[in-house]
Amino acid sequence: MAGEENLKERIRRGETTIGVAVPYNATKSQIEDIYGKDDAYNYISVDSQHNPLNETDLVAVCLAAQDLSIPVHFRIKHTNYTWQIGNWLDLGPSIIEVPQTETEATAQEAVDYFYYRQFGKRSAGGAPRVGLAENNGRLEYAEFWNNYGVLFLQVESIQAICNIPRLIRPGVDVISWGPADLTFDREANPNHPLSVSDDACVEYAAKVLEGTDTKLMIRNYDWNLRDKYIGMGATVLLESPKP
Repeated sequence: MAGEENLKERIRRGETTIGVAVPYNATKSQIEDIYGKDDAYNYISVDSQHNPLNETDLVAVCLAAQDLSIPVHFRIKHTNYTWQIGNWLDLGPSIIEVPQTETEATAQEAVDYFYYRQFGKRSAGGAPRVGLAENNGRLEYAEFWNNYGVLFLQVESIQAICNIPRLIRPGVDVISWGPADLTFDREANPNHPLSVSDDACVEYAAKVLEGTDTKLMIRNYDWNLRDKYIGMGATVLLESPKP
């Protein structure tokens, strides 16, 4: 299943990739219904930052998505839980997002626990892991995962946006956007040049990332805003389900 389409490579090439949010306890039929509403979708998204986290539900969603050959994006509970990334990956997601990333230390810890040795330090194990059936040797799976899994770091403050050059590093595939918390921070810093608008912040981030291996992701929510953000330099999008 996992080898059918490598989302990481598509993202790195700068191809437009679009995700759609599903309920954190979505059934296979719900996933099929939501994902089937648009041929442009490339992955589904489950959020634990602002939802209850039941790991049994997460495993069920991931296994259902694996049956459908759909990668699962999972936003973890809190920035300080980067040490737990490997454990959550053992439950079956293909993509991890770390919210409210601010520091180089958080970025490096995320990389360390996302990737297997010798690039990272993730522990080996986890029966529901994506792609395990096709890559069941220890070294074989480590090589597969390190070339397959996708790591997002979410920036949600002016300081984080200014820190993007220090956050990006080998292994960080995507810088993602947190518009709501960023709005709070812009309101708290009205004299900063980037406080003028969310679009000004997006444009700044896109320029900083230009020419790097790390791409920009926007939660556009509304599919009607795809062209706007693609035109601003985002290549990864995340939307709410179509009605």
